Amino acid sequence: MFKKIASDALGLSDIGKIISPADFDKTESDDYVLHEEDEKIHFLIKSKSDEYCFTNRALIHLDGEKASSSKRNIYRYDYYRFPIKNVSVETAGTIDLDLEIKFTIGGQSMSVDIDKKEGEAIADLYKSLVSISHIQDENERMKDYAKDSLDLSKSLFTDNRFHDGTISDEFEKATKFAYDWLHTTYNENTRKDFGDVFNKYIQN
Repeated sequence: MFKKIASDALGLSDIGKIISPADFDKTESDDYVLHEEDEKIHFLIKSKSDEYCFTNRALIHLDGEKASSSKRNIYRYDYYRFPIKNVSVETAGTIDLDLEIKFTIGGQSMSVDIDKKEGEAIADLYKSLVSISHIQDENERMKDYAKDSLDLSKSLFTDNRFHDGTISDEFEKATKFAYDWLHTTYNENTRKDFGDVFNKYIQN
């Protein structure tokens, strides 16, 4: 009993462990992965109260809130909807038993303690998340450029339009062009699957 109280006080009771691929299917997270849509787990951290499941498409977080409770809140953060930012690692000190990886996803702050023996594996996860964040930033920049160019074209069209037909015809053509332009831009610059990024840095 004393050991448990001391462990809780020192924050050691909820240090995460990295789950091997052979044991992914033994975790609760696996039940919430969209296997039917070719979603795959690439990295999974499990503590007494939480699971952090990184798939090719999303972070699935099983939040236990309290180690003493069996209840779980399941949150899903699809990468194309929730950008990853501010990725960092706090390495373990001389007497520390854990290190910490921190990041935000869609504005939600995450901080995960992991056994310091897992430092090499956490470095791989760190590189994966940083790489994903760079791709997301670039995609958003390209979508902004596309919107700016469309706005510029709109202003030029408004200032210099020639009526070859009726106003309604011009409006219909312009609306269809704008829709097609934005639809194509969205599809070309909205990445939903980052499996290749995880495969590049994480060897399972």
